[in-house]
Amino acid sequence: MSLNLSADQVLSTTRAVRKRLDLTRPVPRHLIEECVDVATQAPTGRNRQRWHFVVVTDQAQRAAVADIYRRAVHLAQGTPLTSHDLYRMNAHGSWPRIAGGLEYLYNHIHQVPAIVIPAVEGRTDRASVAEQAGTWGSILPAAWSFMLAARARGLGTVWTTAQAPLERELAHTLDVPHNQIMLAALIPLAFTLGTDFRPAQRIPRDQVLHWNNW
Repeated sequence: MSLNLSADQVLSTTRAVRKRLDLTRPVPRHLIEECVDVATQAPTGRNRQRWHFVVVTDQAQRAAVADIYRRAVHLAQGTPLTSHDLYRMNAHGSWPRIAGGLEYLYNHIHQVPAIVIPAVEGRTDRASVAEQAGTWGSILPAAWSFMLAARARGLGTVWTTAQAPLERELAHTLDVPHNQIMLAALIPLAFTLGTDFRPAQRIPRDQVLHWNNW
């Protein structure tokens, strides 16, 4: 399935999809494989290609992952919000919708037909900034490419990191060698209810674009 979107349309309409995930329709394996093929064309540090994608479709495994996700949500502690953060989050009245989406996903995560966990060889637990940049820079572009490829095929995704507090338990559940592999995110994947996603309202360009200096 292809939506025949232009590159700019895919890039500007790939939204964080929670409430509009179709929980009743399985995602064919071949579509997920196509998205991984696109993802592994992303740039990667020194062409080391340390990326991996763990796809969970088995009902029992999804239930186990969903349980870890829910418990981890209550343990997650994000960076304290600044006044600028709060302004941007509420600039267009979007936070209530986001909060509603978070609650919906929390309640329905076990029903999502596929959960994709991008992973990377190497850990950054005690790494320098340079090591962190190299490692994360070798999985984030691939994961985002996966999400863009999914959008082009009528699939919805949302980047979540709520599993992070229980990453070791998640790795154990999925037979991932935790001391060698870092689980970067937990991405629900499903067909979307409708495909009419639009560009989001963002803060003005002049607040984020800097020429030659800050």
